[in-house]
Amino acid sequence: VISIHAPLNAQTQNLISHSELLQMKDGAVLLNLGRGGIVDEDALSVIIDVKPIYVGLDVLAQEPMKKSHPLLSVQHPERLYLTPHIAWTSREARERLIAATAENIRTFLKQPQ
Repeated sequence: VISIHAPLNAQTQNLISHSELLQMKDGAVLLNLGRGGIVDEDALSVIIDVKPIYVGLDVLAQEPMKKSHPLLSVQHPERLYLTPHIAWTSREARERLIAATAENIRTFLKQPQ
């Protein structure tokens, strides 16, 4: 299992491309939960049909996904799981977000007007 949680920058752009995808073992799982653009989606759309790897993408290079995106026409869609950029929305993450928002509002209301 390869699980990506990295920012997109010059060093990570297309970090996982055609050659890296080909080197993955049959049955390997690739998850990109970091940023779109780290996995070369054009290369992935080709390799996923010729190599039995399994991929979960929560992020894409361009969001929202275009109707013409090559991943929407792969021959083995059972090897691909796409989610709409929601990997951060665990119950714990939402609870922390709500608590921080509430605290920010309380702090703001305590300030002299």
